[in-house]
Amino acid sequence: MSETYDQPKVEPYEASAKRTKSLTKGQITRARVTGIVMLAMAAIVVVVFLPNVEGEATFGLSMPYESIQLDPLVVPVQPALWFLALVLGFLGGSQFVRGFQRKATLILGGAFGVFVLAMMVWAAAGQEFNLESMLVATVARCTPIALGALSGILCERSGVVNIGIEGMLLGGAFTGVVMGSLLGGWVGLLAATLTGGLLALLLAVLAVNFRVDQIIIGFVINILVLGLTSFLTSQVLVKNPEWNDAPIFPAVPIPVLSNIPIIGPMFFNQTIIVYAMFVLVGTVTYALFRTRWGLRTRSVGENPKAADSLGVSVSKVRYLAVIYGGMVGGFAGAWFTLGTVGRFDEGLTGGRGFIGLAAMIFGAWNPIGAFGAALIFGFSESLSEKFALLDVPIPTEFLGMAPYLVTIVVVAGLVGRARPPAADGQPYEKE
Repeated sequence: MSETYDQPKVEPYEASAKRTKSLTKGQITRARVTGIVMLAMAAIVVVVFLPNVEGEATFGLSMPYESIQLDPLVVPVQPALWFLALVLGFLGGSQFVRGFQRKATLILGGAFGVFVLAMMVWAAAGQEFNLESMLVATVARCTPIALGALSGILCERSGVVNIGIEGMLLGGAFTGVVMGSLLGGWVGLLAATLTGGLLALLLAVLAVNFRVDQIIIGFVINILVLGLTSFLTSQVLVKNPEWNDAPIFPAVPIPVLSNIPIIGPMFFNQTIIVYAMFVLVGTVTYALFRTRWGLRTRSVGENPKAADSLGVSVSKVRYLAVIYGGMVGGFAGAWFTLGTVGRFDEGLTGGRGFIGLAAMIFGAWNPIGAFGAALIFGFSESLSEKFALLDVPIPTEFLGMAPYLVTIVVVAGLVGRARPPAADGQPYEKE
């Protein structure tokens, strides 16, 4: 009795060629452009970084005060840069020739990561670069961005666009420092949260009841809060400096966990606002995808007419979601004053609300994804500050632009593929 074996299926050359030809002109162009970008990064490493450095780069992995001290990581600069340049060249050449259609975004993100590693090695040549301190700063600086993204997710999952996150951050920062200076940090934190809720209530009334264009409402809130806080700062806080001197929440180390090398200081030796951010990311994720409230909120954001036909109050759900989102935004604003410097300056938030919107899009309107995106933005900001301290021969203006350039790259790369809720920004009128 003869046995038969299944032969492995090999795609014929003609079928492979046909599949390649089936790609649209836009997909082919995108693959070529992405490949060129990667090759350009490889060229920068070879032409700009390699000729000007030599010796070793030392990366510190511990703080002086930690009980467990790790030996620093010492990297030979020239071999490391050659290796990273070759990796970028391989990825760029492969992308240009054949294209990673299904994983193009992942490959491009990996290439940017390799390029950042090359920049770090180049910047630390002949110096010591404390990697752990930068990672700790990354988690801290991603906090207002992650919370701003959560604010946008709560609103937009219910179908209301919230462009006013920047204003909610700024309003929360102002009231937080004033009330914190007068009555203590915890009162300031509560005041900041309520301020965000009040601004969100204004957004909900105009968007849900009066069906005003939600983009315009958001920009009005931003301009209103910016003008109001600037006026009050010059007319009130300058004349009463004791109202602009709030206590700062100190870092609270969690026993045992904070002693874990690298991870401990990053996640378990932070302020109460950072810990609250972790809790809120988990809570909002669970509430949106595991509770009845979350199901109703998402259904209203996707198909409000169908939700209404099942007895769900579209207006009530949107009101609650927007107010919750505003409160998160106001709470995030307190980080700028009560969590860092203890004082307020005009335009203190520096566009973090808009970066939070980019993190929301990057994370596909999911709290976990938005937190990951916020880490990327926080890393770019802390890296630019570290480069400034290392006296890297890059103009400080360009270093300050780094977080915003990352925002542009992320949004430009993802707009058109990340799908928002179907009814996002669409007013609903009960029939």
